[in-house]
Amino acid sequence: MLMVSLDGSLAVPLVEQIVDAVRGQIDDRILRPGMKMPPIRKFAESQQISRFTVVEAYDRLVALGYLRSRRGSGFFVSPRREGQQGRAQAHADRAVDVAWLMRQALDDRPGQIKASAGWLPADWLDDEGLRRHLRSLSRRPDARLTCYGTAQGYLPLRQQLQVKLAEFGIGAAPHQIVLTEGATRALDIIARHLVKPGDTVLVDDPGYFNFFGNLRLQGAKLVGVPRNIDGPDVDQLEALLAVHKPRVFFTHSVLHNPTGANLSPGVAFRILQLAEKHDFLLIEDDTYADLHPHATTRLANLDQLNRVIFVGSFSKTLSGSLRVGFLAARPDLAAELTDVKTLTTVASSEFNEQLIYQMLTDGHYRKYIDRLQGRLAQATDTCLRMLDRVGMEVYLEPKGGVFLWARPPGIDDVAELASTAAAHNIMLAPGKVFRPQMQPSPWLRFNVAFAAVPEVERFMGEAMARV
Repeated sequence: MLMVSLDGSLAVPLVEQIVDAVRGQIDDRILRPGMKMPPIRKFAESQQISRFTVVEAYDRLVALGYLRSRRGSGFFVSPRREGQQGRAQAHADRAVDVAWLMRQALDDRPGQIKASAGWLPADWLDDEGLRRHLRSLSRRPDARLTCYGTAQGYLPLRQQLQVKLAEFGIGAAPHQIVLTEGATRALDIIARHLVKPGDTVLVDDPGYFNFFGNLRLQGAKLVGVPRNIDGPDVDQLEALLAVHKPRVFFTHSVLHNPTGANLSPGVAFRILQLAEKHDFLLIEDDTYADLHPHATTRLANLDQLNRVIFVGSFSKTLSGSLRVGFLAARPDLAAELTDVKTLTTVASSEFNEQLIYQMLTDGHYRKYIDRLQGRLAQATDTCLRMLDRVGMEVYLEPKGGVFLWARPPGIDDVAELASTAAAHNIMLAPGKVFRPQMQPSPWLRFNVAFAAVPEVERFMGEAMARV
């Protein structure tokens, strides 16, 4: 029999209290496979809470693999393997939810419109510049075409990144910088080192869905920190810290994915105060840094890599195929993360790193980025007008980058809309995949470089007409 004691005075949301209680009783085999859960209405009445709270808790437990839903019959405890193997399988099942969306985004079949992709179209990138620099690099006698790179990566590029980070106000010596195969790999290295199975990890809600899948595969318990237009909700963050005592908070300060918002100085200062008070590390994902046309606040430039590990990449601006990214951290952490990189990948591609270095140092990259930022500004204006014409509500007008976060009024969960769009060869990312527990969401992420086309406007217009 299910026994749940809820306390509305706690900082932990009622939904999380229900989820934690049910998971614990299933893990402890108090609730056995096949047992029926209390009906939603009866549960809500007995606890004097909203039915919507129970629905969300049950939906999360289904997503986590603890419950199964049977149409017309209710919710039942899922069959589970014994011990950690069962829990690992649940984490793998959850990761598949976001892996599906990534597969759709990477699908190159003709006719598909990637209206929610996380990168720029190939024909927006500097193909000719890459080819020219590749030819030049291949003729150089020091081009390392057949060798492994060094543990931390190509030193001249790390020295150049020291200059680049200084432009952001971040002081980082070359020995504090580790080159990686893109930002995703940098985040994976950090997670492998800092996160153990069963650890509670704070993440943005909404946030970077692909990395959520990575954390689930490693057995982490994700707790979402709600996002406001100016950054994480610091009052909610403080309440969550008091309850969960996490070791790490993964967050995104500039051109936040998926909302396009930026961190304000006041919020950044309070986050760093809380990090000091509660003794946790901040992982600042700045993948889209070069797509922002102005100076803006970053946790790393206020903290100077004391409690912040800074992550960047050139995959979004130069090439997703080259896969060159980096992390910057205080010296002891940089050394430890270098060891993790060496153990898991041996080395990153020095040839790719030499190519990026060459493009950064000959003046080509800065001019190219200026043109790219201008083109994105025009595409954003076009996409904003399109969304306005079809009657969608936009979260904010971003100051750069590729994303718009918008919702159709009158729809509480756009997952079905995204599924319908897929049948029309339009890839839309529903808001639920950007939430830590895949909670329903009315929001959609749009990529301005892909979405401002007649096919998307026609589909969204017809969908809005049916609301």
